[in-house]
Amino acid sequence: MLNLYFRGDDVLENHDECVIVVEELTKKYGDLVAVKGINFCVRRGEIFGFLGPNGAGKTSTVRMLCGLTKITSGKAKIYGYDVARNHKNVKRIIGVVPESSNLYWDLTCLDNLLFCGEMFSVPREERLSRAIKLLKLFGLWGKRNVKFKNLSKGLKRRLTIAAALIHNPKILFMDEPTAGLDVFSKRMLWNRILGLKEKGVTIFLTTHNVREAFEVCDRIAIINKGRIVALGRPWELREAFSAKGIIEIVFHPNNPRVEEVSSLHGVIKVERKHELLKIVTYDTVRVLKEIAKLARSKGLDIYLLNVRGIDAEELFIKIVGDS
Repeated sequence: MLNLYFRGDDVLENHDECVIVVEELTKKYGDLVAVKGINFCVRRGEIFGFLGPNGAGKTSTVRMLCGLTKITSGKAKIYGYDVARNHKNVKRIIGVVPESSNLYWDLTCLDNLLFCGEMFSVPREERLSRAIKLLKLFGLWGKRNVKFKNLSKGLKRRLTIAAALIHNPKILFMDEPTAGLDVFSKRMLWNRILGLKEKGVTIFLTTHNVREAFEVCDRIAIINKGRIVALGRPWELREAFSAKGIIEIVFHPNNPRVEEVSSLHGVIKVERKHELLKIVTYDTVRVLKEIAKLARSKGLDIYLLNVRGIDAEELFIKIVGDS
């Protein structure tokens, strides 16, 4: 059963705030239908997460929106421009940060930005000032004369994002912006990305880091097998799809059988990981009472007890699995 979740304020008829509008967008590769008539909109100035497992249709969708592959059927508009018919106009207002950098390894940081500015027809008199500003914004001014190939992975990522911003795009498409980076580099990059949002830049984010997406995105769309199976704010998705909570418990001197715990009222499922029992429940309070009764009846002590909400990755797996 398809669990498609749209809030009332997400309907496509309300285009006033939308800078990206997708209607019945479809992509076919021969007999394979990679994207199956999807609909969504992205609002001005938001961070919009686009998540899905491998092969779900994420890349095909983004490539159609960026004009890198032909739309089979349906429509996509960016700031009112039809992507298929007005690609040149669309190209001027979007920036693209690919998962693998597209910069030139033997050019310095400064020369890479100047070259990108020339490719995007940034006026000659503005290129240098924009490049300097971006190098300083991303903490790369001290590396301006260092060749791209000699930068660390984190610095390469910063410069790749800076290059996508050289022509002052209104929308930034980002594919796995923090993949493989250390904690410090991730935090620095997200601070810069959130700063761009504050300046009105719309961020379209594709990533496999579900937890990160749920922390930073204003809204999230989840695609699976070519269809949008969930769309909403992170808290809305949690409310619509998740169980009430998770109980993690260890009994002493030994755990009861999984089947005994599974039969308790309010339990959805039980998983055993070594000595730890993980109980997914739709009624946390009731299950805790039932667990206490079970422990007393068997003469067991509760050695460890942790109660928490379902996390982003578990929620993502549930949504994809249910679809």
